[in-house]
Amino acid sequence: MCELFAMSSRLPSTVTLSLEEFSHHGGRTGPHKDGWGIAWYEQGDVHLLKEATSASNSRTMQYIKDNPFHSDLVLCHIRKATQGDVASRNCQPSLRELGGVWHSFAHNGNLKGLQDDLRFKTGRYQPVGETDSEYAFCALLERMQYLWHSGQQPTYAARLAIVQTFAADLRDLGPANFLYSDGEVLFVHAHQRHHADGSIRAPGLWRLARHCAEGGVFEGSGLQVSARDAEQDVVLFASVPLSQENWEPLAEGAVLGVRLGRQL
Repeated sequence: MCELFAMSSRLPSTVTLSLEEFSHHGGRTGPHKDGWGIAWYEQGDVHLLKEATSASNSRTMQYIKDNPFHSDLVLCHIRKATQGDVASRNCQPSLRELGGVWHSFAHNGNLKGLQDDLRFKTGRYQPVGETDSEYAFCALLERMQYLWHSGQQPTYAARLAIVQTFAADLRDLGPANFLYSDGEVLFVHAHQRHHADGSIRAPGLWRLARHCAEGGVFEGSGLQVSARDAEQDVVLFASVPLSQENWEPLAEGAVLGVRLGRQL
């Protein structure tokens, strides 16, 4: 199963990432060799890099590690293919424009029968690749578009209600952990995932909230977040804990909204 990671912080942070290390932490052999991707927001825009190759063999990944970026909102995905070819079009995160802002999405799990389920109409949002993940993203935006059609930012409560209903519908089809952002709020849905003992169960995601003093640094497996020259609030989400700190397992079916390093 794929792995997810996200970060939300009060102020833009210097972020150093190694997705290859993410795939190896916890003593696993690192089967996530079918692609990787990272999206980070900056001043109303979003940067997206993704490749259908192992992160360990990627010159692009090496460039990211050598040239850390600054952001207050980051989404990452490491792929182990279940649906769709090993190709760039099937790597995540996925991006779409809606209401004049960039929306991003990453999912892990296996949603069987998604395309045939009448609850998940995609409307004008059509997938480019063949994954259930991208199809689910298109279906989510089809539900969201009615909130954004006026060109004004909808309320948080209205957005959260749609994400909660959408997440509940997805859970009927299979493991449905996902990260979704509209550039302001990071929505996180925790469900179930494959575990080392072969079972599919909760927790699907873990959370770590940190307050960093001025100049503080968080370091974990494949990750470093630096607070720069100001105090910082940071919340991290990952498929499995990335350090020895007290990560909190998210309850099965939990849907959270996070903005600028704090849960809403």
